[in-house]
Amino acid sequence: MTTKQSAGILLYRRLTQILEVFLVHPGGPFWKNKDAGCWTIPKGEFTNEEPALDAAVREFREETGFTLNGPFQPLSPIRQKGGKRVYAWATPGDLDPAKIVSNTFELEWPRKSGKNQTFPEVDKGGWFSIPDAREVIIPAQIPLLEELEETV
Repeated sequence: MTTKQSAGILLYRRLTQILEVFLVHPGGPFWKNKDAGCWTIPKGEFTNEEPALDAAVREFREETGFTLNGPFQPLSPIRQKGGKRVYAWATPGDLDPAKIVSNTFELEWPRKSGKNQTFPEVDKGGWFSIPDAREVIIPAQIPLLEELEETV
């Protein structure tokens, strides 16, 4: 059995002395009324045929509509609850969350209705201080925030 793997970008900025990170909220009906513990860095799955950093930049573009050029600082990989290994890079930057445009996916919804609906992969994004990000991010990704704090 192959372990699933994802690659993503932890975009950050400093406003005055406050370090902020950009996180996204997953789209679709399952996540519609959920907030705390489900925000994530923009990321997605990749295969061994694609370099992880290339996948991270591609996924960021697909989920936000923005292209990043780096520099990219590698962060220590993490393992999420379901076993998926996540490779991440930090990079400084800025973007307007109101202008993100995400790719979409189709899902039979409501379940067993026979009707497919299209949903955005990401339904919103936002800037969070590190303490606020700890409250909303997937718990397994907290070490990414901690490593960022230690290195920038």
